[in-house]
Amino acid sequence: MLAGTVVLAGVATAGVAMAGAEAESSDVARQVHTEKQVAGTPCSVSARACVDLESQQAWLITNGEITRGPVPIASGGAGQETPIGHSFRVYRKEADHRSGEFEAPGGGPAPMPWSVFFADGGIAFHGGDRDRASAGCVKLDTAQARAFFDDLQVGDKVQVLDAATERAEREKLAAV
Repeated sequence: MLAGTVVLAGVATAGVAMAGAEAESSDVARQVHTEKQVAGTPCSVSARACVDLESQQAWLITNGEITRGPVPIASGGAGQETPIGHSFRVYRKEADHRSGEFEAPGGGPAPMPWSVFFADGGIAFHGGDRDRASAGCVKLDTAQARAFFDDLQVGDKVQVLDAATERAEREKLAAV
């Protein structure tokens, strides 16, 4: 795909951004907790991309196997947390996206290279400075952002989870 290319689809995000406890009690979360987990991640085998907010790491997954990762990330800061969800879907990709909300340090729209949008509100994987919290996005080093951009396709499932909460929910399910 060429730089600057935008991919759009009529794919709705299947995971509504929710607070952690609410996300964990949803029907989608309960179903995901019954699926086999990808070893070394908090995510299920149905995910193509996995984010663990607890460890600040992400993975790419194909057919239940890790193909990239763990890679370090930066997620949303206080008041702009990255939403938790078990079945977000990639709905758009844009190689040379510029933020409509945030300015770069020198002025002008902040660059968001290799953007892969997966949740309502413009939440995306993208390249950026991992030393600063995002406004809800999942920031990766530029080379990793390009790899996620190249690998993920519109419609792919993305899971954004907190590993400690996932462990507790899986243990509760196993005890039943």
